[in-house]
Amino acid sequence: MTSLFTQEIHLSKRHDKIVSQRLILLQQMEDKLGGQNKEKASQMQAAETAFKRNLSLLKEKKEPAKEKEVGVREDIEAAEKSLQTRIHPLPRPEVVSLETLYWASVEEYIPKWEQFLLGRAPYPIGVENQNEAENTIQKEAQ
Repeated sequence: MTSLFTQEIHLSKRHDKIVSQRLILLQQMEDKLGGQNKEKASQMQAAETAFKRNLSLLKEKKEPAKEKEVGVREDIEAAEKSLQTRIHPLPRPEVVSLETLYWASVEEYIPKWEQFLLGRAPYPIGVENQNEAENTIQKEAQ
């Protein structure tokens, strides 16, 4: 019985750790999505500006060569900046390792929980000891 309590406590701590790491990953994903949205908006703005400039160039019949060079130079600089912002580094090794461990843990416990969730088997960790384990966890938290 004691081993079930310690196992339950250990699993509870492991679960809390995984959940907190998951929250960190979710926040990072949201931040990355926000960055991508900002990047897309800036690209749209750059495209709109280029379109307006090109349209004005088409309307004008003649333009001095220096002004054309400035426009071309601006386009090249904008393209360079755009290419530099598109370079995204691979995820950090800690993140990849965490994802791998998380999914390995999930795959390990799926067969135990699947039968319970389908209503074909009892609670996989031990229903009779569940209240005692909760009390032990609460005492340790205090």
